[in-house]
Amino acid sequence: MKAVKIQKNMKLKQSIISLNKISISFNGETILKDLSLDIKEGEFVTLLGPSGCGKTTTLRIIAGFLKQDSGDIFFRGRTINKVPAYKREVNTIFQKYALFPHLNVYENVAFGLRIQKKPENEINKKVREMLKMVNLESYINRRVTSLSGGQQQRVAIARALANEPKVLLLDEPLGALDLKLRKDMQSELKNIHKETGITFILVTHDQEEALSMSDTVVVMDKGTIQQIGTPEDIYNEPKNAFVADFIGESNIVEGIMIDDYRVKFAGKEFKCIDKNFEKMSPVDVVIRPEDIKVTLPENGDISGLVTSVTFKGVHNEIIVDVDGFKWMIQTTKSQETGDEIGMIINPDDIHIMRKSSYSSEIGDYSAFSDEFYEEQHHRE
Repeated sequence: MKAVKIQKNMKLKQSIISLNKISISFNGETILKDLSLDIKEGEFVTLLGPSGCGKTTTLRIIAGFLKQDSGDIFFRGRTINKVPAYKREVNTIFQKYALFPHLNVYENVAFGLRIQKKPENEINKKVREMLKMVNLESYINRRVTSLSGGQQQRVAIARALANEPKVLLLDEPLGALDLKLRKDMQSELKNIHKETGITFILVTHDQEEALSMSDTVVVMDKGTIQQIGTPEDIYNEPKNAFVADFIGESNIVEGIMIDDYRVKFAGKEFKCIDKNFEKMSPVDVVIRPEDIKVTLPENGDISGLVTSVTFKGVHNEIIVDVDGFKWMIQTTKSQETGDEIGMIINPDDIHIMRKSSYSSEIGDYSAFSDEFYEEQHHRE
């Protein structure tokens, strides 16, 4: 219910950045193809996808660092195709921060304001205000080379925000940080976004980062947008096999839609909550590993043989062979390799997707299981 309210509120906001049929190629290779995207004022939007999908290229085109081959970019309804990067009301934070090593924290944050020839008292006030926001007030006179990676990242954020951009572009800014620091900075960025109300556009290949930080996630592959939605929509209602496979773990099984609310897969018919598919049409069936309940073989909807078990801390990751198809289950129950188990799958845990060009590319967890087996065998 809450997610629906958020979506409705977003619809009321005006677009700040609009991309209309953006295309670009490098050396004859298409990087973006007719990409269209609408970003609302004050949103935290994440461009998510594997390496080479076009997400960073999209960000650089918005920033003005790259010129698209065709299509238009609009800022608050006005085209900015010919507006140079330094005149666009956006600021970019890169993974390498691009701080000035010969300047201290204060001067790094003040740099853009000095370029704008702001009065010294205004610069001083703004720098201190920004450093307070990122919790670095006590580091004001420190050299940036003496700071940790997370502290340098916060200096870069303070410098970008000091220029009062309307849009902040973040190009995988947390990629160089260790896991704990990365988590801390995710929270820091979310708080800064909430406090400033500035539109954030983040580029990342980290699914968890995208889901935990964003109002809207834009999933990309091969230069096109595969799905746009809230983190909840993207995870719970993937549009195709690529999105289902890329966002978290998924068992993607070939199925036949018998009728509304009836689907057949793994040799059996199941009740589901999907409808409006053609009767007897081939479909992809998605079941998340955490939604499968483990039981005795005779009590399960389907049963199979455990081929590997990996302890993940809060749960065990189990690979189960069901008639040659390798399923993944995430459960707190303890199982042993070689056990036969039953699997209970409830109707609301089954998600039906139409076939797509990705359907034949996305398989089961055979490769995962084989790799695990080879690692175990090598250790022995």
